[in-house]
Amino acid sequence: MDQNAIPQPDPQPGSPPGPERNPGRRHGHRGHRGRWGFKLALCLLCVPLLGVVVMLLWNWVMPPIFPGVAEIGFWRALGLLVLCRILFGGFRGRHGGWRDKRRFMRARWEAMTPEERERCQLRSRMFCREERK
Repeated sequence: MDQNAIPQPDPQPGSPPGPERNPGRRHGHRGHRGRWGFKLALCLLCVPLLGVVVMLLWNWVMPPIFPGVAEIGFWRALGLLVLCRILFGGFRGRHGGWRDKRRFMRARWEAMTPEERERCQLRSRMFCREERK
């Protein structure tokens, strides 16, 4: 036991084990279930709304510009959203993205020694067709 740690009293005999014994826990707190329920409700609301927006924008913009392009319905608009998600990786939310990767690579680059940087540059030049001067 760490000598700086505050000793905790032993639980009372007959007291319930686990979180019910924890005085800091709020009663009625739903934890992760409430968060997932909120996300599910948000998805059920936003996905059809995005489908309608894509459908309206497509039908408003594309047929006048390209005369051979037909108008699309709701389900094709949702399919177009899924296709864009697969191809371009949108709807990321808080996870990842190019900014985080760029920050990670910058921190990694700054942590390298000059020799490691030179080796990294030489390896990256193998993928280029022309040598930079």
